[in-house]
Amino acid sequence: MQENKIRPAARLDCVQEYYFSRKGKEIAAMNAAGLDIVSLAIGSPDNPPSEATVETLCREARRPDAHGYQPTAGIPELRRAMARFYRRFYGVELDPEREILPLIGSKEGILHTTLALVNPGEKVLVPDPGYPTYTSLSRLLGCEVVHYGLCPERRWQPDFEDLENSDLDGVRLLWTNYPHMPTGARAERQTYERLVRFAADRGITVVNDNPYSLILNDTPLSLLQVDGAREHCIEFNSMSKSHNMPGWRVGMIATNATFISWLLKVKSNIDSGTFRALQLAAAEAFNNNDDWHAAFNRETYARRRACAEEIMRTLGCTFDEGQVGMFLWGRIPESLTDAEVLTERVLREARVFITPGFIFGERGRKYVRISLCADESRLDEALARIRAVF
Repeated sequence: MQENKIRPAARLDCVQEYYFSRKGKEIAAMNAAGLDIVSLAIGSPDNPPSEATVETLCREARRPDAHGYQPTAGIPELRRAMARFYRRFYGVELDPEREILPLIGSKEGILHTTLALVNPGEKVLVPDPGYPTYTSLSRLLGCEVVHYGLCPERRWQPDFEDLENSDLDGVRLLWTNYPHMPTGARAERQTYERLVRFAADRGITVVNDNPYSLILNDTPLSLLQVDGAREHCIEFNSMSKSHNMPGWRVGMIATNATFISWLLKVKSNIDSGTFRALQLAAAEAFNNNDDWHAAFNRETYARRRACAEEIMRTLGCTFDEGQVGMFLWGRIPESLTDAEVLTERVLREARVFITPGFIFGERGRKYVRISLCADESRLDEALARIRAVF
């Protein structure tokens, strides 16, 4: 057979296959061999959306006129529902016509925002630890990634003195994410105020990724609550976590009208609008009442969190009990040098898959993360298996 001389683009040299994609194949093979792995790794809510949401999707999908192309900017019904969501939970007034852009999930927004605001060779500030896609997509697009460190001594909040004194020449974006993933650090008003001031003073766009504000959290905050934020900052939000809709791929960007126009210029050249029935169902989901959110976003995750804490203690890990969000972040015993040593033992001997913190950055190497996206019977099974080994 003749050798294939085609080679991939050089940009692939700067990234690897996403950890959960790569590891998922290994877990699938173990399950196929009958090992029954309990996965406590990925943050994919396992409960369904509200009944009214599903009913709306089914009803609208049956309409014969519902299957054509949709506006890239999303249908008005969805944008208005997103504006109501921001008014209801954050007290923020947004113009649904000019200050909101629906997304096919937040990952898409990371791509579009970087394309719209950063030239190849320019710099992007990314938290360490932080969501790996901020780094990988920036590198794929030819940007220089500069990590800024977060640490438990500062409650995983940015060190603004260090940021102000660093070389910011060529920096166009700063990614931030509160409530923070993976550490579960809470959003703090003073952090948001400092971020807005930093953006205004330095001419750097701050992007806050905010999908966890309703999970195990009674006081949701938005960066856009701060005066001046809209002029200098962008906020992402998502229905994946707060509305049990990860596979639906519905997110949003909220910011000023100028930024929205730039983002739409990128988005309209890459994709088309989401299926109309799905958009209408998403709009309906924003009507979920307070009891629904209490049951799924607080009570369910609180019960699961109690079990996850017992797993952490059994593994000898320490953690901050004040964390919010749908994960539990814990520091491994001092006797261990790297979290992957622990997570691989848990996987091989207890048949439980938890996440090593190194995938979130160098500052995560001494940490592990447990997802709360498994029902209590599976969490109890994981705890029993781990207790039998440790």
